[in-house]
Amino acid sequence: MLTRKQHELICFIADRLAETGVSPSFEEMKDALDLKSKSGVHRLISALEERQFLRRLPNRARALEVLRMPERPVARKATAKPARAAAPPSPANDVIEIPLHGRIAAGVPIEALEGAQMLPVPAALLGAGEHYALEVSGDSMVEAGILDGDYALIRRQEAAREGEIVVALIDDHEATLKYYRHEGAMIRLDPANRAYDPQRYTPDQVRVQGKLAGLLRRY
Repeated sequence: MLTRKQHELICFIADRLAETGVSPSFEEMKDALDLKSKSGVHRLISALEERQFLRRLPNRARALEVLRMPERPVARKATAKPARAAAPPSPANDVIEIPLHGRIAAGVPIEALEGAQMLPVPAALLGAGEHYALEVSGDSMVEAGILDGDYALIRRQEAAREGEIVVALIDDHEATLKYYRHEGAMIRLDPANRAYDPQRYTPDQVRVQGKLAGLLRRY
């Protein structure tokens, strides 16, 4: 049986993977579980690995795979609502074809290419809404688990919340994949690689083209 914190952590990781296809950061896990330090997160992940609930994927920054979910929620105090164990998305045999619109930079912005190709994607990776795919070029999002050559699955939308990973169109002809943030009157596009600097633009220079919904990777 898992402890309450172990149970909360694996449910949080499974929910985030189902929503975005990307593992949460250690900082996000620390905040979600109201822990004082990231060392507590490391201990919980190690314990879940030992019990074969989680697996760390090699050569990928902060990448985690949920191997199985707890069968029953852990016991809570009588005054608390019972926890619901979130199940990871089950594999689907259905395949959906979505447009593949060229390559997108995960480093310095490059021209967004339009193409007529279609990319088959397992339906389980996509939620509601209209989606398209872009091939990632560059390494500035590696600390978010997004590598050169990955296919970014994008939910088409024109607005974004603070901290979401988005496709941002710069000056109507260059596209980039970055964290979306505000900095005063400016829009700041943050990489997930310490070797790269944030990019700052005026709001009229940036148009959100969609939010990251998942990833496909070739081996």
